[in-house]
Amino acid sequence: MTKDPICGMAVNEQNSLRSEKDGKTYFFCSQKCQDKFLHKSRPSGDRVDTGIYTCPMHPEIEQDTPGDCPKCGMHLELKNVAGADENDNRETRSLFHRFWIGLTLTLPVFILALGEMIPGFDLRTVIPSGFSRWVQFILATPVVFWSGSIFFVKAWRSILHKSPNMFTLIAMGVGAAYGFSALAVLFPGIFPASLKQAGEIGLYFEAATVITVLVLLGQLLEARARTRTGQAIKALLGLAAKGAHRISDGKEEEVAIEEVQKGDMLRVRPGEKVPLDGIIIEGKSTVDESMISGEPLPVTKKEGDRVIGATVNQTGTFVMRTEKVGSETLLSQIVDMVAQAQRSRAPIQTLADKVSGYFVPAVLACAVVAFIVWFVFGPRPALAYALVSAISVLIIACPCALGLATPISVMVGVGRGAQSGILIKNAEAIEKCEKVTHLLTDKTGTLTAGKPHVKTVITADGWIEPALLNVAASLEQSSEHPLARAVVAHAKEKGAELDPIDDFQSVTGGGVKGALNGKAVFLGKQKFIESSGIGLPEELKKKAVQLQEKAETVIWVAVAERIAGILSVADPIKETTPGAIDALHKMGLKIVMVTGDNQKTARAIAEELGITEVYAGLEPKDKQDIVKKLKREGAFVMAAGDGINDAPALAEAEVGVAMGTGTDVAIESAGITLVKGDLTGIVNALTLSRAVMRNIRQNLFFAFIYNALGIPVAAGILYPFLGLLLNPMIAGAAMSFSSVSVIGNALRLRTVKLSG
Repeated sequence: MTKDPICGMAVNEQNSLRSEKDGKTYFFCSQKCQDKFLHKSRPSGDRVDTGIYTCPMHPEIEQDTPGDCPKCGMHLELKNVAGADENDNRETRSLFHRFWIGLTLTLPVFILALGEMIPGFDLRTVIPSGFSRWVQFILATPVVFWSGSIFFVKAWRSILHKSPNMFTLIAMGVGAAYGFSALAVLFPGIFPASLKQAGEIGLYFEAATVITVLVLLGQLLEARARTRTGQAIKALLGLAAKGAHRISDGKEEEVAIEEVQKGDMLRVRPGEKVPLDGIIIEGKSTVDESMISGEPLPVTKKEGDRVIGATVNQTGTFVMRTEKVGSETLLSQIVDMVAQAQRSRAPIQTLADKVSGYFVPAVLACAVVAFIVWFVFGPRPALAYALVSAISVLIIACPCALGLATPISVMVGVGRGAQSGILIKNAEAIEKCEKVTHLLTDKTGTLTAGKPHVKTVITADGWIEPALLNVAASLEQSSEHPLARAVVAHAKEKGAELDPIDDFQSVTGGGVKGALNGKAVFLGKQKFIESSGIGLPEELKKKAVQLQEKAETVIWVAVAERIAGILSVADPIKETTPGAIDALHKMGLKIVMVTGDNQKTARAIAEELGITEVYAGLEPKDKQDIVKKLKREGAFVMAAGDGINDAPALAEAEVGVAMGTGTDVAIESAGITLVKGDLTGIVNALTLSRAVMRNIRQNLFFAFIYNALGIPVAAGILYPFLGLLLNPMIAGAAMSFSSVSVIGNALRLRTVKLSG
């Protein structure tokens, strides 16, 4: 056993990180410790490779340092889970500072420029024009070249790789607006007098700064959403046991979980987490495996049965032989599945990128044509007119509202969803929700309430219901089993009085027994009652079978060696589920049930709800595999669930939906959370998604249309007829109209009608 050279933690060599240094091999418990060691052991200034970074949208792009994708401009993500949060946090902090500093400097530029555009208001009576122009120049320079520098880098890479996108268009417009304005301030004499108004060339500093700040806002919102997805990994890692009781040479010792190796014998006591995956070799117990199966009922475990790390031991003590450690354990595999699925999900591919791919070359072509025409046929000085016309085309072609078109609709849509209990993590979930064709839903906690409930009480001859409930609840009050709690809760609702029980005993996997008022009482499964020498009436046995066919668990109660009656416990379907399923069918979705429960129970629930496709007895990886299979077949999958076992499927699906009543891991793995845990929320989410995406397309139209109409004017098409060239008022009006149209249109989302 070795130790991490940085933190001193014991390291299992088979499952640790390692590095070579001076001919020696060092082992590390985490990426962070490895990085610290490499930084310390290398000369100052040397670059340290901390992993491979890849683009979620273009996985073929890989490099050993953080950065942006040269094709789409998206932030590269670390393949290795360790360290990813730190890198994402750095990006978010950087964008945060760029945005707020840029916004602070942009506000005075915007106010100064606005004053010049208001008809009938002469700003020069308040602030001298020359002073105002220099202030705008000084304030706009850091906004464009510091706050907006990342856009120029992204744009340059897109040009090198011949993949024009939104950043290409943004950089082109911002650069042209700033460059033209800077020339007008620094060298006003190079412009012909015919291009000036009131002796001055119009400035576009406010356009350059406002566009920069709006696009930074969109990038900041996206970065924050991406950072939050890492919380699912943290939640999963927090489930693991921190220590174990290892038995060696007849002695028991406390050891850290990292020191346990394959073949080690571990003792697990009641209430403790199972340390790692293994096999029981001594003892028996019941284990809460709801994190894996999603089912609330504990599972009986005996010698030879498999136990899973991080599940919770309940009633008995057992000794297990460790079979899997480190990355081999099921919990580690779930962590890896969630990480890979989240990384593989492409960031939102807005229509802006697609439109930009055509708009950029079209604008450049217009600018070139305008330059040539003015240079050949325009008045003298021809070069000055040609340059001004070409630059004017680039300026007015940049849609000021482009950076606002998607974020404003998303923000209004997210707010509308929150009012109806739909928490949407990011714009990606909204975009993909619109395209969903298949809904994969868990059973327990999603379709059903997730809490056992007494559904039927049948008494034997000579017994009445209150007396039967009194006996059953009195006996069950000493048990911690979920079914026992259901029986006690039901009895109290009916007003039953509970009596004390003597000689209480719990028989693992069978039931409980004791003495009530001097009489022997038994409660549990049919086999348990029969093994106690008590005969069962045939009529009750037939009724028990009928209840089991309805996915209900039957509990037998006997007093003084005679049957008193039976109770059935079931996980009831939520009242809103049937209506929601019907609405989803009408929306054209194919619904598939995926559950860790047994086939018989799953089929009974599915038939009642009209679900035809059912997969039962599944483990977390099985659910994820079904999502992958459907995606390969061309389906666009939404997955809904509430448990840890659902997390890989939620992350793998194009859209993951978590019940707000479920686990933190499921919520963090999902793109959408339903606060009320109500399936009707999915209907509302789909309705809202379609409305938001329709609104975004309308906004993109408004963002481009005014500018597109202004391009011919900027190119000088009206000059031969009207003597009209590009006027700063025209550009300012186009940008203002597009922004107002976008904002006004987005606000209409507040009136979208949702159920509930």
